[in-house]
Amino acid sequence: MKFVDMKNDIAFKKVFGNSDKKNILISFLNAVLDFKDEKMIKDVDILNSYQLPKIKELKETILDIRATNQNNEKFIVEMQRKDLGDFDKRSEYYAAKTYVEQLEKGKSYSTLKKVYFIGIVNFKIFGNKHYVSRHWTVNKETGLQELDGVEFAFIELPKFKKKLNELKTITDKWVYFIKNARKMDMIPKEFENIEEFQEAFKIANQYNWNKDEMEIYDYMILKEIDEINALKTAEKKGEIRGKIEGKIEGKIEGKIEGKIEGKIEGKIEGKMEEKIKIAKNSLKQNLDIKTISLITGLTAKEIEDLKI
Repeated sequence: MKFVDMKNDIAFKKVFGNSDKKNILISFLNAVLDFKDEKMIKDVDILNSYQLPKIKELKETILDIRATNQNNEKFIVEMQRKDLGDFDKRSEYYAAKTYVEQLEKGKSYSTLKKVYFIGIVNFKIFGNKHYVSRHWTVNKETGLQELDGVEFAFIELPKFKKKLNELKTITDKWVYFIKNARKMDMIPKEFENIEEFQEAFKIANQYNWNKDEMEIYDYMILKEIDEINALKTAEKKGEIRGKIEGKIEGKIEGKIEGKIEGKIEGKIEGKMEEKIKIAKNSLKQNLDIKTISLITGLTAKEIEDLKI
């Protein structure tokens, strides 16, 4: 088996935004939000379930997961791999926007339902050492949660250091799965006999993905690689942040989007020089030969020759 990187936006939404496997999202939400007894989510309606986007759409689409439960409470789940700044503020904005948008003209404020925002980030936000943090409005004097319209939960992946034999809770296991699935070649025994995890691993097995899905997945990997390389180059030259972002966007559009989007649409034939350049870049990032061959169209021997 070879599992996809769950920190990839497409992979994350394919697993947790799957309307046919809603039990996966339900298990994750109940664990992270510590819902028990009457609070436990029994069913969800995934409002923007997984659909394979086109590369053009990726520029404008926020790949979050939105759902409502049996009490019509709202849930926003978002994976953020790179620290683009102000993620906490953006989270507050999306949660508040979702809360306000519920109120139709002429309706009473009492119809507003609670909104939960769950952010999974591959960087640190807060100063504490806990990998999961919960945030809500409380009365400063009493400590009571008397304003309960919006709650937040953040999972900071770099703070999660547990090994397989240290996993104790379902939350531990979900976070371990998200952070480490790409490194596994089999389902660990710690996840056996738990239906939601068995199904999550099955969906995350890249051999079950079709060609179009893998091309979008690989596009996003190369997009991030190119952004990192462009950032390093810009930093060496002492360019300001605005120039860095402009160079990243230009490099993506000029080299990666033109190649992979053209491959998907079947309109542009990639030049050999571009294929070799992408293959060399991918080898530096330790992508495997099979993946590079799928991306570039080069044969395994041609790629091996580039290592010399």
